Amino acid sequence: MTIPRSFYVIVVCCLMLLASCKKDNPTPKPRGYFRIALPEKDYTTFSDGCPYTFEYPKYSKIYRDPYGDGRKCWLNINFPDFNGNIHISYKKVNNNLAEYIEDSRELAYKHSVKAEAIAEKKYVNQGNHVYGILYDLKGNVASPLQFFMTDSTDHFLRGSLYFRTEPNKDSLAPVLDFVREDVKHLINTLEWE
Repeated sequence: MTIPRSFYVIVVCCLMLLASCKKDNPTPKPRGYFRIALPEKDYTTFSDGCPYTFEYPKYSKIYRDPYGDGRKCWLNINFPDFNGNIHISYKKVNNNLAEYIEDSRELAYKHSVKAEAIAEKKYVNQGNHVYGILYDLKGNVASPLQFFMTDSTDHFLRGSLYFRTEPNKDSLAPVLDFVREDVKHLINTLEWE
């Protein structure tokens, strides 16, 4: 009895398959995120009858804050492509600057429960009489950037950045870095009327 040639081919193929199998432990791959297309930086000036002006990105839209208690200079700078907003509130200073500053600090530090760190960067622009602090919150926090600006006598402006999504520092990092530059630009171009 002769063994057919196809039998040898099948045996050799099976031996090759068995020899090629390794028993290494599989390594999980890190979670991937969608690539986000970031627009070119381009700014325009906001000056709509408020006692302040600043430059904001052209790829954002400004709306009056519907919860601003009827205050026309409370704004939302909306980033539709990033599902985020910078909430801007303005108050007139009337011998209560310390109270406004403390309120801003408390609102930023309420996030310390989730924040890994909170960095404070002071801003001083003597020429335009603009002084303030940018709070840069690290970690999975609801509002990763908050700031206040004042001229120390008449004007007080506060801002906070929120994304309408579950906080995830890894997936939001590219967008947050991008918007952080826009917030810094807003602060650096802020002028009082």
